[in-house]
Amino acid sequence: MSTHFQTGGGSGGPAATGPVESRRDPAPTSVSGIAGAYDRALRRLLAERVTAGHWEGCLSSSALASAIAVVALAQHDPVGHADRIRRGLDFIISDINDDGGWGDSPESPSNLTATILCWCALGCSGASVKRRSFPDTAQPSAHRAAATPDIEARAEARLRQFAGGLDAASLRAAIEKRYGDDRTFAAPILTMCALTGRLGSDPWRHVFQLPFEFALMPNQLFKWLNITVVSYALPALIAIGLVRHKHHPSPAPLRWLRDWATPRVLPIVEQMQPSNGGFEEATPLTAFVTMSLVAAGDRDSLTVRRAVDFLVNSQRADGSWPIDTNLATWVTTLSINALPDDAPLDEDHLCNWLLGQQQNEQHPLTFGAPGGWGWSDLPGSMPDADDTAGVLLALRRLDSTNAAAAGKGIRWLLDLQNRDGGIPTFSKGWGKLPFDRSCPDITAHALRAFDVWRDEMPATLQREMDAAVRGMVRYLHTSQRQDGSWVPLWFGNQYTTDEENPTYGTAQVVIALRDLRDAPADLIASGRKWLTGAQNADGGWGGGPGAPSSFEETALAVRGLVQCPRSKVQGQKTGDIGPGTLDFGPSVDRGVAWLVERLGPEGECEPVPIGLYFAKLWYSERLYGLIHTVAALREVLSR
Repeated sequence: MSTHFQTGGGSGGPAATGPVESRRDPAPTSVSGIAGAYDRALRRLLAERVTAGHWEGCLSSSALASAIAVVALAQHDPVGHADRIRRGLDFIISDINDDGGWGDSPESPSNLTATILCWCALGCSGASVKRRSFPDTAQPSAHRAAATPDIEARAEARLRQFAGGLDAASLRAAIEKRYGDDRTFAAPILTMCALTGRLGSDPWRHVFQLPFEFALMPNQLFKWLNITVVSYALPALIAIGLVRHKHHPSPAPLRWLRDWATPRVLPIVEQMQPSNGGFEEATPLTAFVTMSLVAAGDRDSLTVRRAVDFLVNSQRADGSWPIDTNLATWVTTLSINALPDDAPLDEDHLCNWLLGQQQNEQHPLTFGAPGGWGWSDLPGSMPDADDTAGVLLALRRLDSTNAAAAGKGIRWLLDLQNRDGGIPTFSKGWGKLPFDRSCPDITAHALRAFDVWRDEMPATLQREMDAAVRGMVRYLHTSQRQDGSWVPLWFGNQYTTDEENPTYGTAQVVIALRDLRDAPADLIASGRKWLTGAQNADGGWGGGPGAPSSFEETALAVRGLVQCPRSKVQGQKTGDIGPGTLDFGPSVDRGVAWLVERLGPEGECEPVPIGLYFAKLWYSERLYGLIHTVAALREVLSR
């Protein structure tokens, strides 16, 4: 007699909007079926390791990143980079959506930002691209249409729908509406429009002047200044500020101050640049800095040469660029923490690989203290709270005995904690703009890291950790929405209101809290109630109620909801797999069925864009869905 996860009955929680049918019961999934799916996903995840033994993953190609890179190379040397520019344009043209616009990734619907930047890229190379059609090798996506004889005309028609017009005032107004007070991406977009002739006869008066002279002030003062870019974008602050000042200087005496500051800030950009030339390993940021410095008269500097080398080396075989090089450290720690205890891993190698990435000096870009970890083992990565927590969890999972390194990482997180009790991403106290604030999912991740390492730390550090944990829990209380959900910072969903992803945020907080000593039962219960009510009719979850279901979000929601079974067969220990029926409740049962039914025969998981880079740039990561599916099915089977 086979054992089944029984489904049935309605799910509780708040009423969900969208096509959710809480009482729809899919066919029950046998334990053997779940185990088979888990085995396929596990084998696939292990096979995704690179030769060195860790994971690198693969970020989606990006029309947005490709457009910015094309313009940067065209600004630097249109003849020397002609082939790369042509191949980049070929990718951009092949990735146009059926409505004439572009999204950030091939899976993304059109948006204002990507469409403006791709339109700029078409304009930078002149009339030669105006009558081009798709390359024969183009593979249309769900958003993509057949070939058209006039790409630029279609793009302009879509932009008129987005912005109301193609004149400079309309474009600037639309960009301001999109980004509000945050100039991190708004100023670079307008700069690229100006450089490609898209802002009319007097373009630079429409570009925001960024206060690049602030870079000369002590970094301790940055959080007190009204700087309208995020803490990790200082190279853009300087480069965009310089090019705008050159072409449209402010009135005296501010002009005199900026004339004096210009030669003094250029060495700061060079000091911030990593050895491979890529600021944050990010194509958009590096390309914006490149085109701006070239247009400001700094074409032959070491900074520009390194940045151009990075762009050249980052172009993919299909002519595209991703938003970032890779998230190797991040996906490796996620993978380690998802795997079973008996997974065939070279634990010594992985421990040494992770320990070798710990920052031992103050970071030149964020001015972060030593002790943290970044998202990649590449030089452009910089320490952040999410990756530091992930590495701490992975080291503990690998039975690392290096408590000294863990203690430095914990100290780094403690020093980052904001007054509200939450944990920000890079820099303490920069709370003026969204991507510098405390956030629930990163705070929850830090909670998990503190919990697993607490007993290995000295008594004095334990007391500091305990106080920090109390502050984090208070922050999670205050940041929880009235409906019981939490909203993350670096993850979103393109099909929800405000492009938020409360499924991701709520699941991550619940996962952290459920294993916490003295866990706040009220927060866990309200979070689980929200997750239950957000489930879709097909059994899966999207970023919020009614959003299309995905592997990433369904697996995380299952993990957030799974706990010890509510009932057990007589004579059977809770969690045993054997004759009889285990009842995890209808929501978990249906979520597991969704994962099992849609997992490919070789463990394939279709990725969706849920990741956000700065200023809401969307990307998908090939491994996210697979990693979270392995973790979810492992937890279901183990319980």
